[in-house]
Amino acid sequence: MGTTQLESVQEPKYWHLKTVLSEALDSDFAVGEVLPNERELASRFGVARATLRQALEQLELEGRLQRRRGVGTTVAPPRVGVAVAGARHGWAGGEPDEAWQPVECATATAPGPVAAMLDIDAAEPVHVVRRIRVAHGQAVAAELLYVPTSSVPELSAIEAPSGPARARSVLRELHRHALDGQDRSVELGSARADDAKELDRLPGAPVLVVTTRYLADAGTAAVSVATYRADTCRLTFGDSGDLEISHDEQERKAS
Repeated sequence: MGTTQLESVQEPKYWHLKTVLSEALDSDFAVGEVLPNERELASRFGVARATLRQALEQLELEGRLQRRRGVGTTVAPPRVGVAVAGARHGWAGGEPDEAWQPVECATATAPGPVAAMLDIDAAEPVHVVRRIRVAHGQAVAAELLYVPTSSVPELSAIEAPSGPARARSVLRELHRHALDGQDRSVELGSARADDAKELDRLPGAPVLVVTTRYLADAGTAAVSVATYRADTCRLTFGDSGDLEISHDEQERKAS
């Protein structure tokens, strides 16, 4: 990795440094290789460590770098392709679906915005199903699925009282509904501590938050808040209007 003079550059220093680093990643580093530490990089390019961090954060956001616990900053592999939504009138993660792995199910109150989407009182308890999505051997998303008790009236409190079995019971009852449609939104966010741990990210790392409202029986049957790794996933809309994650190596290099 060479050096460059940044003093005369008119654009923000961190942005120019990001471009220089990006070119070096293509020519001088292999996927998974660990970058020199921040002090060495900052000295090599003659910039403040704050400027370097801005450049590294931007490259992480673009999926070029990964910051891994106990390892450091490494060159990221190409983004994987993962479909976020299936058929327009089908439940995402419906059975059978080995990609989504149930982890836990608890009874709790939903966050205010989610309760409003479900059209329930903020104090009303709901079933909260937690699932992890795995693609190509790595966890790419962590989901919280909020299901009102009214959506699963036949659910037994005795059968599978907790854990993954309880989560599967809630999903089984929920999927008995004929889905009328979905509303979906995507926004950039920061990984919370619990999501970061499950996705092998650092707290505060950039993530894509996909919120889905499932419509059934003239109301909202459930709300999903899924946190996707921004460094490994790219979201696109297909011809059908369904939201997908796709990967194109040439597009990534050109971006």
